[in-house]
Amino acid sequence: MLYLDRPVVPSRGRLWSHLISDVSYAELHAFAEALGSPRRGFDRDHYDLPAERFPMAVWLGARVVPSRELVRLLRDAGLRRPKHLTRLPGQRVPG
Repeated sequence: MLYLDRPVVPSRGRLWSHLISDVSYAELHAFAEALGSPRRGFDRDHYDLPAERFPMAVWLGARVVPSRELVRLLRDAGLRRPKHLTRLPGQRVPG
């Protein structure tokens, strides 16, 4: 299943939502591609989705939930990737 929160996060003169899957990243990438969202919109475990794509995401079947619910769903599915644990291959941990 795909989920998103309402577009309330301001950045670069726009409002943004977060789009997730509780099944797999493959499902998430396929849905984002159907929406016309570029891969650069993917951030660790979700897509940043501009407000103008929100109605189409809902029309295509994504469920609207509160932001806190997105995090819970990702954790329960084992798909949460916290910033502090996300590094590029070969990147060293400071210290």
